[in-house]
Parts: sequence; C-alpha cells; structure tokens
Amino acid sequence: MPREIALLTNPTAGKGRGARARDAALARLRSVGIAVRSLEGTDPDQALRLAREQVTAGVDALVVVGGDGMVNIAAQALAGTDTPLGIIPAGTGNDVARYFDIPRKDPGTAAERVIAGEVRTIDLARVLDRYYVSVMAAGFDAVVNERANRMTWPRGQMRYNLATIAELRTFRPLDYVLELDGNVVHTPAMLVAIGNGPSFGGGLRIAEGAILDDGLLDVVVIKPVSKVELVRTYPKLFKGTHVTHPQYEHHRVRRVTVAAPGIVGYADGERIGPLPVTVECVPRALKVLA
Repeated sequence: MPREIALLTNPTAGKGRGARARDAALARLRSVGIAVRSLEGTDPDQALRLAREQVTAGVDALVVVGGDGMVNIAAQALAGTDTPLGIIPAGTGNDVARYFDIPRKDPGTAAERVIAGEVRTIDLARVLDRYYVSVMAAGFDAVVNERANRMTWPRGQMRYNLATIAELRTFRPLDYVLELDGNVVHTPAMLVAIGNGPSFGGGLRIAEGAILDDGLLDVVVIKPVSKVELVRTYPKLFKGTHVTHPQYEHHRVRRVTVAAPGIVGYADGERIGPLPVTVECVPRALKVLA
C-alpha cells in the first residue's frame, strides 16, 4: 500500500462526475491512513505541470481522477519513472480503466486498487514528443473523433455513434502510405489505427488482440468498404469480431509511419496533429496500479 499519493483531478470530467468521484476516492484512501495530496488542474498544461512536480517530489503514486485524457497527461509525467499510475475512472470513454478491469462506476472500489498497491508494467506508444496508452486513430475514426469532441450532446458512447453517422455522409477512402518496420506499403483504406492497447472511444475494440506488454504496436487497416457495410460492421467493433472481415488487415510492428491527406491523428482521445507521423513502441515504460 502506498504511504503518500498525489490525487490529480479533472473536476469537469464526465459532466461533473470527476469531482464526485474524487470525493469518494479521497475518503476511502484516507480511511486506511494514506496521505493524499489532492490537486486540480484547471487546464491540461497546468495538470501536466502539477503531475511532473509531484513525481519529482517523490510521491509513492500519481492517481488521476478523470477519463483517458487525464491518463494521457499522467503518462507524460510518469513515462520511464518508477512512480506508478492509479486510475479513478470518471470520464466518457475510460478505455484504459477497461484494460485493467478497474470499476468505472464505483470510485470507492476503484480506490481499492490503489490501496492494494499491485503494480503491472506496460508499454507505451510514442508519437512526436508525446506518449499514449491506448490507440491512435488515423482515418475515419479520427474524423469521427474530431466531430465528437465538438459536440456538447449527448454524453458517453452515443456521442461517438452520432458523430459516426454524421461523417458517413461524406467520407471517402483515403490513400495511405505506411512504413511498417521499414517496409513501405501503399494502400487505400477507410482507416488506420495504431494500438498499444485494444480499444478506444468507449469500448470500440479496433485493435482486438493488442497486448499491453509485448513490445509491439498493433496496426489495423480497414480497406475500402461501402457505407452500408461500414454501418453493418460497426457494432462488431464492441466485441472485436470485426477481425474476420475480408477488408480487415493487421500488422504487429515496433515502429510505423503513417501518412494520408487531410487527416489529424488522435491518441487517447487527444488531438496529436496532422499526418504524417511516426509511432514507436516504448517497452515497459509505465507502471500501473492494477
């Protein structure tokens, strides 16, 4: 059990669930004698600065309250250090919490994972000067993410579903250039996703089979399909059964460069920047209280 932790909260996560989850987790952690430094970041830059300060100060763990965006901020501060990450889910997608079966609706029970103190060491993906834990979207999925992030209603997974339907009206396959561990591939595709973990977007298991500690990235290519077929296949993403589709292609690599016109990459739900970008696996880079 850690003796002292920093609890970093996004109070606006999940339309206010962040503050409520923090209070429940804080009470449980302090009830067993853990010293808790409770902190809030008013914006991502301040949250990252606070996270780095606490890691430098030597806390036993950095615990974030929020969604995958807060996990992403923590990963920037924790990558390559011995300080573990704890997660109290309170966001929209909470995919990283899903990876470790952390309760997503019971912050008190999620806090028990921190109290138990059991650590799992996982890989991170690095793109440009940033790390990510889950998946980088680089196609139709990224376009959907752009739209979903502009929407204020509805909450949760339904936001992504509606954004998907809206983008289907105009989206066309893109011409991709992929460099997979040095091998160059030219291919048209609906999307390319680069997974460190298996899912994104609230349980869409696009990179089904991705292993968090195998030293590899999972590159998924969905080649051109009709809009009707894409809609029909979409529900399969929640179960990972899309892997049997004839237009599905999967590569495991240590490094990939992806290029396509007009696409902005998203990783852990956060905007990375326009393609082309290079992504590489950084083995055993993050410790997680899981």
